[in-house]
Amino acid sequence: MTSRVTLLPLRYDDNERSEHDFSALSSNISDFSVFLINLNKTENVTDYQNPTYYSLNYRIVGTIFQGVILLVGALGNTMVVIVVTKTRSMLTPTNCYLVSLSIADLMVLIASVPNEVLSYFLLGDEWIWGRAGCIIFIFLQYLGINASSLSITAFTIERYIAICHPMKAQMVCTVNRAKKIIIGVWVFACLYCSPWLFLTKTVPIYYIGHADVETCTFALSREHYLGYFFADLVLFYIIPLLLSCVLYGLIARILFTNELNKGRGNENETNSISDWKKTNNNSARVQVVKMLAVVVAVFATLWMPYRVLLVYNSLAKERYMELWFLMFCKTMIFINSAINPILYNAMSVKFRRAFKRTLLCGKTRQETGFRSVAITTRLNIVQKTTEA
Repeated sequence: MTSRVTLLPLRYDDNERSEHDFSALSSNISDFSVFLINLNKTENVTDYQNPTYYSLNYRIVGTIFQGVILLVGALGNTMVVIVVTKTRSMLTPTNCYLVSLSIADLMVLIASVPNEVLSYFLLGDEWIWGRAGCIIFIFLQYLGINASSLSITAFTIERYIAICHPMKAQMVCTVNRAKKIIIGVWVFACLYCSPWLFLTKTVPIYYIGHADVETCTFALSREHYLGYFFADLVLFYIIPLLLSCVLYGLIARILFTNELNKGRGNENETNSISDWKKTNNNSARVQVVKMLAVVVAVFATLWMPYRVLLVYNSLAKERYMELWFLMFCKTMIFINSAINPILYNAMSVKFRRAFKRTLLCGKTRQETGFRSVAITTRLNIVQKTTEA
């Protein structure tokens, strides 16, 4: 009996496969090592197997959806990095963490999606990149996902300090400190993921009519990996979400209290320039917090199918391995790595303007000049009204 294993605590049997479709995930390690890479580990490598392929419908759906996600995500995350690093006004502590998040998401997409799509057209569990490719792709996928989660946690804490402890924020929430924290995040992620440099290997697989085929698989038995999987679940999903819920609750309370105080104060000083500036500053802070909270909520939602499947298949006697649901889980993770730049543009006027300046330099510079004049004129009008 052949045992087929993925980086999920799942088990597959030969009688689950057909010539044109798999009820098990049969898309080698290129699929997505973190959760649904198919790593076919055979106990008896001398047994020849019938060639197996994905169905045509599965190939078409997977290629179209995941191909579009790759293009959108690669372009969007690259734009975030360029916009923040090239625009002086965008270089803030929060945006530094968003750059780290974009780099991590870009790493996940590049290390996962091309190989995932390619696997739809390969033979069974075939792996074409050799032992070095097996090690590198697995490591980069885990590194990108864990660094992404840590970056989300970092900007959540930064926003909490900036809003709830403004005096401390003047010393703590700086660009230089953010850069140091980001370096620490990536160093920790690299160290944590380093065991994957030794936990995978390539072994030959034998298909009737095909020679020199190998697959990328576990270096150890599947049971040795369960602790690692649950450590990932706790450190990079449960703890970040619980922490985010607590901190965003405290942030919301502070902002709501400020709104109430502002409303009471405005009863006597409705035309004050200082009140106008405070209102704009507070509105900008609320806008940023809303955007970051949505990023966290999307992260939690899109990762949930895989995390639930991971826990269920770790504890259940009969594991759930419906092929289309596995594609759904993978696609949700890919969307999570591609959607953040879209959220920035949809919810942040500052990001939207910076993106336009990057894409249409000449036109937006002219518009920015008119906008600056309009803002100056508005300030003058407010000042004259106040003096009167």
